[in-house]
Amino acid sequence: MNDTVKPVDGTDEEILHKRQIKSFVLRAGRMTTGQRRGWDDCWPAWGLTLAQGSAGFLQAFADEAPQVLEIGYGMGHSLVTMAAQESDQHFIGIEVHRPGVGSLLNEARLAGINNLRTYCDDAVEVLKQCVPDGSLARVQIYFPDPWHKKRHHKRRLIQPAFIELIRPKLAIGGVIHLATDWENYAEQMLEVMSNADGFANMATDNGYSPRPDFRPLTKFEKRGHRLGHGVWDLLFNRVD
Repeated sequence: MNDTVKPVDGTDEEILHKRQIKSFVLRAGRMTTGQRRGWDDCWPAWGLTLAQGSAGFLQAFADEAPQVLEIGYGMGHSLVTMAAQESDQHFIGIEVHRPGVGSLLNEARLAGINNLRTYCDDAVEVLKQCVPDGSLARVQIYFPDPWHKKRHHKRRLIQPAFIELIRPKLAIGGVIHLATDWENYAEQMLEVMSNADGFANMATDNGYSPRPDFRPLTKFEKRGHRLGHGVWDLLFNRVD
């Protein structure tokens, strides 16, 4: 979504649709040679689209396995690592930035893995149009844009309405895993999830959880640890 939006002509409904906050901020970016190769060589086989609807999601893999959905995977390095380490699960990513999608596909190609698929679109629309209810074992959202200025907090992805959109997509017992390196955002995440219907905190003290082994440490996270920065993980499972 561009920060500067020109006035548009149209009905009130069309204008309202254009003003809805999406799950991302669109940033321009050129692809590197590797990212372009990943997109060109792998998107036809591993890319999923809104037009395919739920059929595309259900037919993404030939075999059955638990499905893990990651929203906003950036350049995709940790998602590729997880897919390689957990070859008995299917991983589906959602990322709106084409260089990031190209990077993910190129890394997956180089790693020789085939249990990974991706959308290049808005997560809200993918959830609404493509992901069947009860189909997910885990949803993971790592280090979403913190929108650190207070007046921008309303733009943060982790809001009650978004969590309510995710809940029916998880199977009973399925897990939503959030992580952030902004303490204020962690506090908001904890408040939103603690008040969300149908979820239970997996932490024994109803607070934050230790980083699970399946979430790889990113290079930025390692640097943050060296500088004394905190990282907060939240794991909640669907109970209703």
